[in-house]
Amino acid sequence: MAVTITKQAEAYLEALAKALEIPAARYEQAEKSYKALGDWLHRDSSSVRDHNPDIFVQGSFRLGTVIRPMSNDEEYDVDCVCSLTSLSKSDLSQHDLKDLLGKEIKLYRHSKGIKKPVHEGRRCWRLEYADGAQFHMDIVPCIPNAEDQRLLLEARSLDATYAETAIAITDNEEAAYDFITEDWPRSNPRGYAEWFKSRMGDVFLRRRKQILQEMRAEGVTASVEDVPTYRVRTPLQSAIMILKRHRDTMFADDPTDKPISIIISSLAAHAYQGEETIGYALLSILSRMEEAIEHDGTKYVIKNPTDALENFADKWEEHPKRAKAFFEWLNQARDDFSAASRLVEHRRMSTVLADRMGQDLTDQASDAALQPTRSGSPGLVKVAGVPSAASAPSVSFADARRTPKKPDGFA
Repeated sequence: MAVTITKQAEAYLEALAKALEIPAARYEQAEKSYKALGDWLHRDSSSVRDHNPDIFVQGSFRLGTVIRPMSNDEEYDVDCVCSLTSLSKSDLSQHDLKDLLGKEIKLYRHSKGIKKPVHEGRRCWRLEYADGAQFHMDIVPCIPNAEDQRLLLEARSLDATYAETAIAITDNEEAAYDFITEDWPRSNPRGYAEWFKSRMGDVFLRRRKQILQEMRAEGVTASVEDVPTYRVRTPLQSAIMILKRHRDTMFADDPTDKPISIIISSLAAHAYQGEETIGYALLSILSRMEEAIEHDGTKYVIKNPTDALENFADKWEEHPKRAKAFFEWLNQARDDFSAASRLVEHRRMSTVLADRMGQDLTDQASDAALQPTRSGSPGLVKVAGVPSAASAPSVSFADARRTPKKPDGFA
């Protein structure tokens, strides 16, 4: 499918993504915070030290798709996982694990003088930092689950590529929460991050290498592995950031039914085909976003790429409004960005996108896009091998809903 976008629209979308990025200091703050907790868990008097705690970040901070809050009243949500790696499901219940880690987190909060009490969530413990920090940290207790996950998937002839990093997590709404059992909720944030990185492909590798060269030029001794994913900005990451803000604004008054980030990120990553610019990536992703959605005759299925037995859209069956909301959002995003991609005046692009992206953000992007050059004739950017056009058409989307199918290579 040919995707054509004006040079001005491409520059505008680049500026829009840039305006959504959070400062590097926020990433560093998050990293410093979870590592400080890790140091606490490894101190001599720690009650979990002998269980070899391993704490790491997950979610949008790990993927590099965090976006600025819509207002100064919102906080960054730093999602972490803490695995007590020497324990197994035969040693304790989910409840026992939750309490074991919770006691240490509460002691940590007291030692750091954090005023707000530790809050227990369904699957995590939440540390609320000072108001000025503008972030909180959710810590999910877990234990390794690699062998069980591999056996589970292989017994069903499913892809077990990422099973090595699988974990078993706690959930206080599970029937087996209080019992020692093999029945624990499953997760695999490290595996998902590796899959996501693989979807960025050569674009990610090239840009990470470029950052490494810049670091070395500044006298920093580092290897490729020392460059965190959040330091690398690919068109896939930027497109997801734009789509998340579009979603947030569209569902500002309906947070219950808004499409969840894991669905947006997964479908976008499946649809991404190595496009080199944000505009191409965004429009191409939108045109293919349904291709990783299956329907088994009774329900929608969006499989976790690291665990084909997990359905990211499992709530859609119980709450049909959420499925309806997703497709309404997808169609609206297609309309909005299709319209913007045809334009050559940045102010008109801001007008088209302001309702769905926020007036302040679109104006900021418009001003930034005008900085590199305030002259030049309207032009087109096109995919290599696609003939040029006389006008500036955007990617077009058919009115009829496409039937979700099983995508090639999707376990």
